[in-house]
Amino acid sequence: MLPLRCQLKQASLRQVLCRSWAVMGKLQSKLKHSTYKYRPDGIIEERLQTKTSQEYSPAHVETVSAVAALNSDLCVSGGKDKTVVAYNWKTGSVVKRFKGHEREITKVACIHQSNQFFSASRDRMVMLWDLHGSSQPRQQFSGHAMVVTGLAVSPDSTQLCTGSRDNTMLLWDVGTGESVERASVSRNLVTHLCWVPREPYILQTSEDKTIRLWDSRGLHVAHLFPAKQHIQTYCEVSEDGYTFLSCSNGFGGEGCEATLWDLRQTRNKICEYMGHFQTVASGVFLPKALALMPIIATASHDCKVKIWNQDTGACLFTLSLDGAGPLTSLAVGDTVSLLCASFSRGIHLLRVDSRRGLELREVAAF
Repeated sequence: MLPLRCQLKQASLRQVLCRSWAVMGKLQSKLKHSTYKYRPDGIIEERLQTKTSQEYSPAHVETVSAVAALNSDLCVSGGKDKTVVAYNWKTGSVVKRFKGHEREITKVACIHQSNQFFSASRDRMVMLWDLHGSSQPRQQFSGHAMVVTGLAVSPDSTQLCTGSRDNTMLLWDVGTGESVERASVSRNLVTHLCWVPREPYILQTSEDKTIRLWDSRGLHVAHLFPAKQHIQTYCEVSEDGYTFLSCSNGFGGEGCEATLWDLRQTRNKICEYMGHFQTVASGVFLPKALALMPIIATASHDCKVKIWNQDTGACLFTLSLDGAGPLTSLAVGDTVSLLCASFSRGIHLLRVDSRRGLELREVAAF
């Protein structure tokens, strides 16, 4: 039997160890859920936005909802200020402002190898604009009963598909502005659309947590992908048309993932990219010349842009755009540049640097 004093010392030591283990457990839990990336050498790093980035003339005075690349110099964007803006992000200057919508712009989509582009709005209208034309819309498309939340242009640029929170999909003749097909699915609140390259198919994400593949020939559902656990906010098809990304709603790390799917034979999940802590708003496939491996990028409401190894799902780099508010849209500008729209700080010009492994930095905001 140990003396009483020794017993008290041992009890005190056990209490100290228990407290230490509890603290260590909490720290490990935090690290497990960290959004930091794991570099090949095992160093954990997250890069904050640089304070040396340039401040260009702003494209919008309020929240930017959507951005898309028109060519290697120009982008088009729309936002809460009801305007569509063509912007030269290499010189940092507004090229042209387009006004016609009565409410917030929700989506923009460009006609491939053209100076024309579309905008959708909460005013239930879709408008076609010409960079070298007048500041008034070249064509107007009216047919939805609620906010238009999806835009997709056919590969040959002759057709436009639109989707809305009114559960409807409409197919339009771009030349005449007339609706040629209409389809409706109960509870199918459209969140995004994209057209599959070289195919008559259109991908569509929905608030009902599903992803649909539509056949534009008659506008009917050709395939329904397995339902996810959360609202699907966005979709993007790879350039070869074999795979596509979908992005998930979420909060506190629940949901908040991007998913890679097979569009060919199995049409099943290939990989998931998990690490964001809030809704993933957008995702893009990055140019193959950037790295030896295929890579993708995602932007989230958690103010972070992440680069991922497409094949393994490993996060290769994380850039925090603190103060930007929720990130709303992501687009590839050129072979090394990304354009990221945000809630509070306009559009961010990001540069991918592959000289020391893949890194991402903010070089300008406008």
